[in-house]
Amino acid sequence: MTQTRQRGRPSLASLAFDLTLGVAAALGQAPWNLWFLTVLAMALLCWRIAQAQSANRAAWHAFGAGLGHFALAMSWIVEPFLVEPEVYGWMAPFALLLMAAGGALFWTAPAWFSAKLSPGFARAGVAFAGLMVLSDWLRGWIFTGLPWALTGHIWIATPAGQTAASFGAIGLSALTMLAAVLPLIFWRSHARFPALPGAVLSTLLIGTAWSHGMARLAHPLPADTDHHIRLIQPNATQALKWDPYWSEVFFRRLLDQSAARDPGKPAPDAVIWPETAVNFLLDQSGTAPQDIAAYVGAPVVLGIQRSWGERYFNSLTEFSSKGIGPIYDKFHLVPFGEYTPWGDLMARLGIRAFAAQHGFGYSPGHGPEVLHLETLPPVQPLICYEAVFPQHLITGENRPAWLLQVTNDGWFGNLSGPWQHLAQARLRAIESGLPLMRAANTGVSAVIDARGQVRAELGLNLEGRIDARLPGALPPTLWSLWRDWPALLLACALVILGFSRRRLTTTGA
Repeated sequence: MTQTRQRGRPSLASLAFDLTLGVAAALGQAPWNLWFLTVLAMALLCWRIAQAQSANRAAWHAFGAGLGHFALAMSWIVEPFLVEPEVYGWMAPFALLLMAAGGALFWTAPAWFSAKLSPGFARAGVAFAGLMVLSDWLRGWIFTGLPWALTGHIWIATPAGQTAASFGAIGLSALTMLAAVLPLIFWRSHARFPALPGAVLSTLLIGTAWSHGMARLAHPLPADTDHHIRLIQPNATQALKWDPYWSEVFFRRLLDQSAARDPGKPAPDAVIWPETAVNFLLDQSGTAPQDIAAYVGAPVVLGIQRSWGERYFNSLTEFSSKGIGPIYDKFHLVPFGEYTPWGDLMARLGIRAFAAQHGFGYSPGHGPEVLHLETLPPVQPLICYEAVFPQHLITGENRPAWLLQVTNDGWFGNLSGPWQHLAQARLRAIESGLPLMRAANTGVSAVIDARGQVRAELGLNLEGRIDARLPGALPPTLWSLWRDWPALLLACALVILGFSRRRLTTTGA
């Protein structure tokens, strides 16, 4: 092998191995939930970064792994382009490649800096683990943020996911990367099994988090409230959602499911409809709010579009006998989905956002809010994509009694996207200690308690309803008090350890 190959780009076979590691790491995400594959894959990647002979070579290893990881974990990104395949289908492979490559850069930069600033076996791998946690945090903020498929999301469906009540999503990423890098920190270079001491400690770390989660789940929850809520899932497929004939069919489904009465069960105090549930604008609704509430027999909280002058909003409000209740406008919009960057220029070219049915995109609302509805406790609404951002949760004196997510996951396909979105909604409940009710257009609608456990759900591509009492809320969690700071400090400690000149590996047998 040439000196250039040793210090530059690895061989194609080596890159193929990195790509495979990334795919294995992605299998820890929902719906596969093979978390142990992620830990093993990230441990091998840390080892490859640690033994890379140059910063460029380390960067190539991380880029290959990141490309494989995001290509699988974010494969649902092609689905919006397939709603109208004759118009947008040709863009789908380019969208997936660009998304995977963009995500891979958030793995590449930590690898390059680790190998450049902390050369030598073990130290670069340790620094890489810490920088990966910081990179996961950065992904939630930079370029409007996309904290999807974080390395910590593999724990959500396990008892270890309860750690997020203290340390948040980034704390779960720290758990993943610390478990992956402990074999390097305690590497015994001349031992028969050099990674064994660290592997044992890694197992103990995961076991401790797991045991803590099981203990937390075993504690009794507060009693459910007396508020009976009905979640409606009309199964309005995205390709037909705005068709004039089918939109009336879907509207009738919403009404009939909402007004149905089950013998022996109490009538709901409120009915929840999903995001953009109806085909008319709020400001053109006339007497519809009163008529719908009268037909249903209860107030209806729903997602709806509204206009104000030439601006359009993706909104949520309440219909009751009094008319239109308080209004919340979605403020964290999906780039290219709900608005287009450089919108004025794109509008001249006839390019509009996928989800906006009026104009060329939505305008953002003012920010997170707590709504006071007619028959329900104070609630923080989260419209679709907003539920993936923990920083939007309201804490402190204005803390709500529960969270409500209305969403249209019909954009995400049937394989991984809706399940990953549901998992992140569960994580918001764990972090906040608040129950979350979720009404999804095509699924998955769910009742989630204050520890993120799914009480009831209605699967993909089904029409139906869920009747449930609103679960009780827990006291404010430790995460709601100190947010991501402890996890970020742990990540910085790993980086400092990796950048230190102290020898990390031992030479004993």
